[in-house]
Amino acid sequence: MAIKSYRPTSPGRRGMSGYTFDEITKDKPEKSLVAPKKSKAGRNFRGIVTVRHRGAGEKRQLRIIDFKRDKTDVPGRVAAIEYDPNRTARIALIFYADGEKRYILAPVGLNVGDTVMSGEKAEIKPGNAMPMRFIPTGTEIHNIEMQKGRGGQIVRSAGASAQLMGKEGEYALIRLPSGEIRRIRLECIATIGKIGNIEHQNISLGKAGRKRHMGWRPTVRGSAMSPRDHPHGGGEGRSPIGMPGPKTPWGKPALGYKTRKPKASDRMIVKRRGK
Repeated sequence: MAIKSYRPTSPGRRGMSGYTFDEITKDKPEKSLVAPKKSKAGRNFRGIVTVRHRGAGEKRQLRIIDFKRDKTDVPGRVAAIEYDPNRTARIALIFYADGEKRYILAPVGLNVGDTVMSGEKAEIKPGNAMPMRFIPTGTEIHNIEMQKGRGGQIVRSAGASAQLMGKEGEYALIRLPSGEIRRIRLECIATIGKIGNIEHQNISLGKAGRKRHMGWRPTVRGSAMSPRDHPHGGGEGRSPIGMPGPKTPWGKPALGYKTRKPKASDRMIVKRRGK
């Protein structure tokens, strides 16, 4: 996939870049694999804002992605590579031999006309899925299950891949894109390869309007607010925050304060990221 730049016909166009969409082979999604998606605008069932800076944005349809890859030992042909507005990765439309159609995440090297399959008998090639027990050590993988039968939950964004570092008893050692090394059971399914659209990280939005189209509303600095709205607010003119360290709007430390709560899966972490 290539990135295109724009002529600086306006301040917003200067420095802006976008996709060429060379890899897209089908414009409209498969009707049987889409569902309506209602925008919540960051509000809960009572209409109260629970996630700030969300709202508006273009209307989208939800593409139903096969994260479980539970159609075992049935070959499927890649019919098209499509754009999905709900994720950074591209998706591949698969026509299976029994007539069923499904979407999967499109890895690097998967092209229209290729064959994919999931199960123990599948080959080690991009797009095929199988339990990690049957994947050779050192292979790049994505869309990894954390619990058997639950479907892939991690390593699903554009350009991401994990590496199968080794196998110990009933567990596989996986190095995640963050650098974290984690144990996952060998019967969990993973997909071979690296997710496509690897140039996504090099896209420059160029103007605030493109962020609004994505459903993100503006973020205001706390120092520009009143003391009623933010701990950093108030003062005459451009004042310092007036405290030893920055705080969130709710008075909690904003930098260096660990917010991750203990989880049952923490015992599976062998090496944490950044260490």
